[in-house]
Amino acid sequence: GITSSAAEMAGRAGNGVEIDVARVPVREPDMTPYEILLSESQERMLVVATKGCEDEVHRILEKWELEAEEIGEVTADGRFRVLEDGAVVADMPALPLTDGCPTYEREGIEADEVRELREMDLAEHLIPEGDLTKAFLLLLASPNVASKRWIYHQYDTTVRTSTAVRPGGDSGVIRIRGTERAIAATTDCNGRFVYLDPRQGAMIAVAEAARNLVCSGAIPTAITNNLNFGNPLKQHIYYQFREAVLGMADACKAFETPVTGGNVSFYNETDGLAIYPTPVIGMVGIIENVSHISPQSFQSEGDDIVLLGENTAEIGGAEYLYVTAGLVAGFPPRVDLTHERQLQRAVLTMIQEKELRSAHDCSEGGLACTLAECALGDGEAPFGVNVVLDDALPPVATLFAESQGRIVVSCAPNRTENVIRLAMDHGVPARRIGTVGGRGESFHVTAVSGQIETDLTSLHQAYFGALPAIMNTPVSSEE
Repeated sequence: GITSSAAEMAGRAGNGVEIDVARVPVREPDMTPYEILLSESQERMLVVATKGCEDEVHRILEKWELEAEEIGEVTADGRFRVLEDGAVVADMPALPLTDGCPTYEREGIEADEVRELREMDLAEHLIPEGDLTKAFLLLLASPNVASKRWIYHQYDTTVRTSTAVRPGGDSGVIRIRGTERAIAATTDCNGRFVYLDPRQGAMIAVAEAARNLVCSGAIPTAITNNLNFGNPLKQHIYYQFREAVLGMADACKAFETPVTGGNVSFYNETDGLAIYPTPVIGMVGIIENVSHISPQSFQSEGDDIVLLGENTAEIGGAEYLYVTAGLVAGFPPRVDLTHERQLQRAVLTMIQEKELRSAHDCSEGGLACTLAECALGDGEAPFGVNVVLDDALPPVATLFAESQGRIVVSCAPNRTENVIRLAMDHGVPARRIGTVGGRGESFHVTAVSGQIETDLTSLHQAYFGALPAIMNTPVSSEE
């Protein structure tokens, strides 16, 4: 509530703050200062305005139909002081409430079973036991990969008619009225990666969020977080928490994305069994001109498909491993933050220079599922795909590994050379891997000694029909 926001702002600045709770807007009568200070009512923000600019701040807020009250002021004495109608009800140093408070220094130790799972030999799982197409369709129908349209079509996604990119893409995008700018937002986290390697998994969550924004044409700007863990009094849980926070910090420093806020939820356990550690990252970015908004789905038959980044045999923690073998094991993919920044800059340059028709990052389900999502779009008129991958890797790795630092883009054939050149200029490997087929054509991806080939109807049913089937509701044209 107001206690934390006011104390944090004062403590960080080395100043004090004085607040009169009698001036705080309330919904209930006769609230005590204690209740007002600790209330966690939503949709509120504490703003410190430059002295003399109060009228301008009110004018801007009134334009957006927002209410505001002046409830206090910044002081120079380093005190956190609370008044009620001018009478002091609390007065103490601000620093002990924030950076000067006692800090827990608990011991965190990784669980032996996690170390054993991470070091498991996964070589046998790189050899498919059956039809690659069947495994691919199972992956597309996995709740972690499948379309979430059944969920987001149940709420209004066009409030104030400012939505530029609806849910289903890499990021949601909202126009800023009266300007050429837009805001993009996304959330990300893979709990299996964090379970197997908390620091690396948290770095991946931040990196993927940044890639999502960049694919939409946005410059990553800041993050918030929602950290979900088990009982921190257990040493292996505290280890997960500590390492995840450190990994998140490393990635935020690399991407220059400050943490503007967040929350922590502990004790998420049932019968003593904790959830996967899940530090969800919410990231926002700025699109300076709405003409730079980029879609994730293919746009035109005959366009070239270009892969930015490199495929590897990193199937640890991958969705493929879980869906086909029920395993959460192996080393999760490594994330190279320097490469990620180079990749982001390259894609933003391509988008701003109008070289691309679409961009979509590789994540859950690997390259094959990424290509499927690009082909399906919103499901109304999917495109065929013709891709040949010549990597010297087992086909399972090429198609389904979740290696980091990869983005699939499409462009007009006469722009392919420029796209590859721009990528190389930024130190990013790039190659043409295929073409966008016609609407209604087949989905065909070849990977040296294996291939996926299916019709778009099967692709559509697997991807869009999974959640309705789980929820026992039919797929309609409006879902």
